[in-house]
Amino acid sequence: MHFLDISIFFLYLLGMLGVGVFFLRKNKSTDDFFVGGRKMSSLHVGLSVVATDVGGGFSIGLGGLGFVMGISGSWLLFTGLIGAWTAAVFLIPRVFRVGKDKGFLTFPQLLADIFNPKVAILAGLISAISYLGFTSSQLLAGAKLASSTFNGLSLEHALLIMGIIAVLYTSLGGMKAVIYTDTIQWIILLTGLTFIALPYALKSVGGWAAVQHTLSKEFLSLRNVSWQQLINWAFTIIPIWFVGMTLYQRIYASRDEKSAKKAWFIAGLFEYPVMAFLGVVLGMLSRVAVEQGVISQFTIASADPELGLPILLRTILPVGFLGTILAVYFSAIMSTADSCLMASSGNILTDVLGKHKDRNSLRYSQLLTMVVGILAIFLAMKMENVLELMLLSYAVMVSGLIVPVLAGLFTSKPNSLAAMLAMLGGGLTTSILVFVNQPLPLDLDANIFGISVSLIVYTITALLSESKSYGRL
Repeated sequence: MHFLDISIFFLYLLGMLGVGVFFLRKNKSTDDFFVGGRKMSSLHVGLSVVATDVGGGFSIGLGGLGFVMGISGSWLLFTGLIGAWTAAVFLIPRVFRVGKDKGFLTFPQLLADIFNPKVAILAGLISAISYLGFTSSQLLAGAKLASSTFNGLSLEHALLIMGIIAVLYTSLGGMKAVIYTDTIQWIILLTGLTFIALPYALKSVGGWAAVQHTLSKEFLSLRNVSWQQLINWAFTIIPIWFVGMTLYQRIYASRDEKSAKKAWFIAGLFEYPVMAFLGVVLGMLSRVAVEQGVISQFTIASADPELGLPILLRTILPVGFLGTILAVYFSAIMSTADSCLMASSGNILTDVLGKHKDRNSLRYSQLLTMVVGILAIFLAMKMENVLELMLLSYAVMVSGLIVPVLAGLFTSKPNSLAAMLAMLGGGLTTSILVFVNQPLPLDLDANIFGISVSLIVYTITALLSESKSYGRL
């Protein structure tokens, strides 16, 4: 790799650290650290939401889907559009005002207000563990990218470098640093992929006509996906817009309800069609490059689909552009890693330990964020597949939390005991099915069965509680 490319990349990393140091001096409270002082604009919040949700894991993962299944992989982020817009219409009006009036910092605090503190503690634990896994998936994505681009750099060393940078600037700067760097990083990502990566990749394989000639027809069809896969994606991703700690933090960080709703509409459009098709098309081009021999390191059978695009770009880009694109991908990865790191540490500090009102709460926040980041680095060292780890983290959180959240927000008599049992039933069911790793009926994902168990448990418990109340009357 040329010195110029290395210089561009490391200047970018230093710039991100600089943002963290800048906001270190501006954070005066946990309100500043976790929700940015509650004064953020719709554009900054919207770009931060899409940068967090799509980020590096989906950028790498979408490339892998394009490599494996073609343009139909774009349906993955169509569920993101549905989730974002549904949340804007139904969720934000119900949670923004109460969050602002009561000074909420986290999503489980809302559950404490609806149910009781015990429900919030359990929800905080589920959310913190899930976001720890999600942070690890982003760091793993960055390490894969770096190790496949820098000759002689091992995955473990890349993971340490990536993790240290992300953990440091997040721990220092808090939510303001996260949202402002997310805005910068999303613009860098979209510009770099659209105006550098896509034209060069297309030219390297001989244009779109060569793509049509090389790939079989199913790769160019939106129907190359099973109904089971669509259902699995929908049940994993749409509910996350109602239970995602990173998203509630941005609702609370918005200056008003209108800004929050506008931010969610902006995020949905950037997810689909913009990033959805850009990501899978680049993945398709990497497959064409392998089949044509442009990438000679591996064959279709031996390739890691998630590494196809980074290796193609390393192969074809001229001096200067490679460093820029590497910074592009790292910007996407960091924009998700920092937000998930903030979410996990926020859950632990506020919902589990209850230290958010302590006079040293800001220092606790920074220290805890650093500790969680270190744990995320070690977890990433034990995993192999980025998209698999991401979707597993999503699934456990969704199956444990979605039923209690919807029941709390949209039913007239929320039941605290039912909520706790539903969280345990849903989360444990999904976790057990994932680790048993046996084929499930109709090829559906484990979290669908987890959500079903959660719904059944909540309904039965709530009905029994209600009948007992009537019996006492």
